[in-house]
Amino acid sequence: MELPIDHFRLLGVNASSDRQSVLRTLQQRLDRAPDQGFTQDTLQARAELLEASADLLSDETRRQAYERELTAIADNANGSIAALEIPPSREVGGLLLLMEAGQAQEAFDSAARGLQPPQAPALGSSREADLTLLAGLACQGTARDYRDQRRYEAAALTLQQGLQLLQRMGQQAEQRRKLEQDLKELLPYRVLDLISRDLSASGSRQQGIALLEQLVQQRGGLEGHADLTFPQSEFQPFFKQIRQFLTAQEQVELFSRWGDAGSATADFLASFALTASGFSQRKPERILEAYERLKNSGQPGIEVFLSCQQLLLGQVDEAERLFDLGADAALKQWALEQGDDPLARLCAYCRDWLTREVLEGFRDIDVDANLDAWFADRDVQAYIDQQDRIRGRQFSAKTSLETPATAETSSPFGDWPSFDLSGSSDSPSSFESLEQESEDDDDELWDGPRWRLPDLQWPQLGGLNERLQALPSWGLPVGAAVAALVLGFGGWMALKPRVSEVETAASSALVQPETPAPAPLEAPFPLKAPDPSAGQLQGLLEAWLTEKAAVLAGGAPSESLADLASSDQIQRLQRQSQANRQRGATETVKTTITGFKVSDRSPVRIAAQVVLTYSDERKSSTGQVLSRTPEMTLRNTYIFGRRNGSWQLVAYKPTAKN
Repeated sequence: MELPIDHFRLLGVNASSDRQSVLRTLQQRLDRAPDQGFTQDTLQARAELLEASADLLSDETRRQAYERELTAIADNANGSIAALEIPPSREVGGLLLLMEAGQAQEAFDSAARGLQPPQAPALGSSREADLTLLAGLACQGTARDYRDQRRYEAAALTLQQGLQLLQRMGQQAEQRRKLEQDLKELLPYRVLDLISRDLSASGSRQQGIALLEQLVQQRGGLEGHADLTFPQSEFQPFFKQIRQFLTAQEQVELFSRWGDAGSATADFLASFALTASGFSQRKPERILEAYERLKNSGQPGIEVFLSCQQLLLGQVDEAERLFDLGADAALKQWALEQGDDPLARLCAYCRDWLTREVLEGFRDIDVDANLDAWFADRDVQAYIDQQDRIRGRQFSAKTSLETPATAETSSPFGDWPSFDLSGSSDSPSSFESLEQESEDDDDELWDGPRWRLPDLQWPQLGGLNERLQALPSWGLPVGAAVAALVLGFGGWMALKPRVSEVETAASSALVQPETPAPAPLEAPFPLKAPDPSAGQLQGLLEAWLTEKAAVLAGGAPSESLADLASSDQIQRLQRQSQANRQRGATETVKTTITGFKVSDRSPVRIAAQVVLTYSDERKSSTGQVLSRTPEMTLRNTYIFGRRNGSWQLVAYKPTAKN
């Protein structure tokens, strides 16, 4: 068979290596034989191939002739590549060397072909066992390479192919378990990969939505904690990132299904998606659907949101009543500062609510919260007029059957449930208590009593347009707008006056690390503090990023890498550096941490959300720029683990580009 590799790359030396370097590298490779469980026959074949390459490259005459052959192949315009012819008896050893040289994909493809008829080895033979083991390892290596390149769906497809192959062979149970675990851990990345694709790629995006549903199901729902490998503190920012790639209709359909299955959080999200869709498309009937879903969800503290939806439906009196019912004292004080007209106050809050909480987070919505344009729309006016006539008839029919005494003392809105606004844990009344509960347990989602508003009898409400036209033209001044901070994408909710844009941004700490970053503290390495501060952890991460950049640039680290990161991270760095060397390339990486916030902490595991600026440039040995990534802002979640009394960087989540 032919191996798609030359003698230099097979041995692991470059074209400028002298005879002594060649022999020294040979000895190192022989001393470091793989220990994954290959038979002695395969290891012997590997050694013989290494020795054959070293013999050729250490013989000056043969080496010069071989280099002329490589030059002729490279100059050939028909796309030929260098390859080595090896006998069948050394096939598995050759594929093992191919995988060691960083060509896992080629090794996996060749091993898979070798296990297919008519090339399949004899059942139960050592060659079959070695070739199956090699296929599993090469599959895992190929998937890891794709993952490093952020080609997550390609990595998943490779893992699925490897699993099918090993299952058919009925061997390597441990290797199959590792592939299954890798495939499971890849699920969030696949969702992000598929859903973020262009809207024209409908098939891929629908597959991504199906995988998202699978991910949520295996977690036990949006509020679930069944998947211990993906805790709620990490799932929530991931889910918010996913939402921005979904259209309004996709969110309506997805969250409505989950809401109908019993998820209170999904009901809340579906209501907001319906509101955004209805407002952007000027469809009041969608606002009514959103109102009904949110009203019937049984969540405490939603009256002010219901009031906004009622305002958009033209039901001003009911909107004002709900706002007064649900607004905290601080919100009411802010409303008084907006003007003397209650409608002006409600419009101010509704516009801010639409801007900050409703119209954000949809792939296909980019509209302003312009209430004047909403109420000036002919379809909206026709809908409100129609509903006013219907409700006016209903109200007249009801009041005509009541005695005068009853009509004077009973409310046309029916019997409303009572709300405990005394500050209890189920229905906190003050901004401060809600905010404190959010800070104390921001993993918790709403878990309030189940209640349902009764069917309402609506009075006729005329003159809305006249009242709106009578309002002065005003904008929300800085320091006046009120934002709804939703922790846990629909969990504990707190309303608080927005003092400034900076404070509003800082309040969204669930998904965006605090900025500016805290000044890192001096921390010797290894970091042995039992409970390290954010500054110490940032210092550890900065040290790792600095040493990583030095290694990729072709230099040597000044710190012991084992004091900074786990063996997996170090091996990943070594593979990347080796790939650069094999291509004769150097890589310059620049990173600067601009935000650092610890989001989850235990005695052995700490997660931190990090904002950093990143750029890189890869050049050939001649100085030609091979690739370049311009400076961008990335948001990563870095995981630190405590091993043998020291903290190390052990993993990180994929990045989101800004």
